[in-house]
Parts: sequence; structure tokens; C-alpha cells
Amino acid sequence: AFSFTPFFHPSTPVSSCKMLAVHFDKLGGPENLYVKEVTKPSLGEGEVLLRVVVSALNHADFLQTGQYSLPPEASNIATFWASRHMAKLGPGCQGHWKIGDAAMALPPGGGQAQYVTVPEGLLVPIPEGLTLPQAAAIPEASWLTTFQLLRYMGGVQDGETMLIHASMGGVGTAVIQPTRLFNAVPTGDHELQGEHSNGTEAERLGAAAGFDYKKEGFSEGALKATQGVCVGVNAILDCIDGSYWEKNLHCLAADGSLWGSLLRSRDQKYKEMLVKTFMEQVLAHFSPGSAVQLQPVIDKVFTMAEIQKAHFHMEANQNVVRIILEMP
Repeated sequence: AFSFTPFFHPSTPVSSCKMLAVHFDKLGGPENLYVKEVTKPSLGEGEVLLRVVVSALNHADFLQTGQYSLPPEASNIATFWASRHMAKLGPGCQGHWKIGDAAMALPPGGGQAQYVTVPEGLLVPIPEGLTLPQAAAIPEASWLTTFQLLRYMGGVQDGETMLIHASMGGVGTAVIQPTRLFNAVPTGDHELQGEHSNGTEAERLGAAAGFDYKKEGFSEGALKATQGVCVGVNAILDCIDGSYWEKNLHCLAADGSLWGSLLRSRDQKYKEMLVKTFMEQVLAHFSPGSAVQLQPVIDKVFTMAEIQKAHFHMEANQNVVRIILEMP
């Protein structure tokens, strides 16, 4: 248990040149996070200023305050992505966006703040039918990282089977669903909790099989799930750590592949290419009526003042899928 009084309460009026942001001054755990009044970011060439409505957390946010390696342009304002409204256009913008437009974004950092600047090429329109919290769950560590793996790195083929570790996490749920766009067969392991303890959630999202790795070894579960298809899975997505190496090899088919990747360290040109291709090939599937319907899954919504509580919730692995943070 813990108590938290933010350094600057989110309900306090803020001057026009200032904003509230989640901040940390030293490395460590969630106890080092607090809300602080800071200066609004200034616009650079080809950038837009966005008014953040909701943002999403992932484990890299927690690691950012500890050992995560930051890109040089990142700030010590957490985090990565958000759903927001266009507040101001900088010099050199190409005119695709206008003031007041709603968008998802892929900033290098600083997303847990009331305003953030983002290169115009890293903005994504919000699909019809999605709420802003759902939209916040899409960029970077979930859907864009997934698309990068499936489309550019893994090259998954029709009928191939995949084992997805932590399949009920933000990345895991985002892998299960678009895998069906490539006609592949996803399976997933997870530590089931609460209302998800019957194991049907991964299957509801499209997995051919889902199993609790604490009750059934994932190697055995994957081999059982692929009986009659192949001996082992064709690909494994392991965003956990290297401790699964031997067990991964045990359930990997001949010529199978083991995947793991980061998107945040990629340069802006690569990210803009990825965002463009994602919009062309995937974005429409989030809207109603798509043959393969994609849906961001949300665990819980916290307010900005509850930032420590949100990170402790994530650190304890109490969340299933994505945690959302609301801005004042």
C-alpha cells in the first residue's frame, strides 16, 4: 500500500505557456514518478503540437525510469504514445492535418503530458468506431511493433503457426489479431488472472489455443496445439527475456524462427515508412465491417494523478492488456 500526493495537482490551473507532465528526476521505481508543471514543448520543422487526451503505458515506461536505453531525442517526461487533438502546426507541415483533428501519434517520448510535439509523418488518423482510449492502445509497443515483426522481420506465411509469449499483454493481444491478416495460426501462453482464468480470452481474440504457462509448460502446450499441423511452431514471439531459450527451441519446428524487436530505437525515416504502410494495410481493419476485425483491448484507466498507482499495477503484472492514462 502507498499514498501519493502529486507535486503539482492536475486540477490546478496552468498558464498558457505551461503544461502538466509526468516527470522523474532519478532512476528507480514508480515511487519516483510525480506530476510537475513544465514548459510546453516548442515546435520544430515539420512538427505538430498535440493536446493529449489519453495516453497508454507499457513496461518500457517502467524500464525508462530504471535501465531502459533512451533514444537521444527522448525527454525525462514519460512515455511513448497517445490519442490527442491537433493544437498547432509547425513550419514545413504539408497540410494533411488541421487544427482540432483527432489523431494517434508515435512520439519519441513525452506522451504522459498535456502537450507533445510529433513529426507530422508519425501521426495516424483514428479509425471510425474507436474511442480515444482504444486509439491510445494502438501505436508503438502494441500494434506497430507487431506489424513490424509480421510484415518486415518475420515474414509469416499462410498456414504457419506462431507461439506468442505473454499473449494477454499489450503486445501479445496485438499479435494474435493481425496474425489472422496473414492467414497464420496464432497460439499463446499467459499467466491467467481474474475473469480471464478460464483461458478463453486469447481464443476469443483469434488464437487457435491459449494456455496458462504456470499450469502447463508452454513447450508442451505448443507441441500439443500443433499436433497434426507440424512438429512444433514455425515462429515464436518472445518479448520476455532469454530465460526461455531452451524451452523455445524444444517447441520450435525445423527451420522455425524466434522473434523479438524494439521499435523505439529505430530512426524517424523508418518509423514514417512503417506508419504509412500500417495505415495502408491495417488501419481499416479497426473499423466496423472489416472481414478481419481488429480491436485494441484495455485493462484499466487511471487518471494522471494516479500515475504511481498505474505503474505499480503494471509492475506487479496485475494488468491484462493495455493500461490507459487520462490527462486533465
